[in-house]
Parts: sequence; structure tokens; C-alpha cells
Amino acid sequence: MAKAPKAPLVDRDLIHELTRLLDETGLTEIEIEQDGKRVRVARGAAVMAAPAPQSMPAPAPMPQMITESVAKPLDPAKHPGVVSSPMVGTAYAAPEPSAKPYIDVGSTVKAGETLLIIEAMKTMNQIPAPRAGTVVQILFEDGKPVEFGEPLVIIE
Repeated sequence: MAKAPKAPLVDRDLIHELTRLLDETGLTEIEIEQDGKRVRVARGAAVMAAPAPQSMPAPAPMPQMITESVAKPLDPAKHPGVVSSPMVGTAYAAPEPSAKPYIDVGSTVKAGETLLIIEAMKTMNQIPAPRAGTVVQILFEDGKPVEFGEPLVIIE
């Protein structure tokens, strides 16, 4: 008697779709259970588990040690000193192409001082510093489009 071909444990398309979801959402891992099969995809590795037993709970995950070199950087949008784009447009670091930029990393700014310009509908809009402090990160590229709410600068 001939054996039937063995069905793959997990659909490759499902793994690719989960990988795309990781990239789109910025998550580090995602897990799904479907038809008694569990699939977990994590950055750098895909792990497939055998069919999940119906009566036994899943084992508790082992605690992981996270060192500073491996730790994920903080999301700039959640930083308390973030300056976000108030509009959609094109961000410029200086008043004109040959001019010195308004700010550099390490610049000390005062509240109300211009950080950058966003051109929207042929209008140049100066974006002021909401508070005094030191510029620790510049997150936009000169001459590139920015979206509403996109982090532009971090001031500490």
C-alpha cells in the first residue's frame, strides 16, 4: 500500500505573511494558533511548534536576560522631549539650501526658537521649539517629506 504524501506542518505563505506583519508593525515577534498548530515568528528566527495539546497548558516562557547592547532602542515617538510634525509637507533644516541649518545635534535651543521649516502647499512654516533644552536627535532628512505626527527632533 502506497503512503500518501506528507502534508507540510505549516503553510509557507502564512510564515511570509507573519514576517511582513512584523516588518509593518515593528513588532519583534508574533504567534498564531490555527487548526491545532501554533506558529511563532520572531526577528531573526521562525519557530514552529507541534500541534498544541488540547488539555495541557503551554509551558511558561523562560525569562530572558537583556543586555544594553541587545536592548531595543526606545521609540522616538514616545520620548517626552519629542517634537512631532504638525502637518504633512517637506522638511528643511535651513532657511535656504546654502544656509547653515537651524539646529545640529548638541545645539541648545530656547522655547519658541525655530528648529526647522516644513513646506506645505507652497507655504514655509517655521516649527518652533516647544521648550528650552539640548537637541539630542534629529530624526528628519533635509528636503524629504514628513507626515503629520512624525517625530522630527528630540530635545532634552
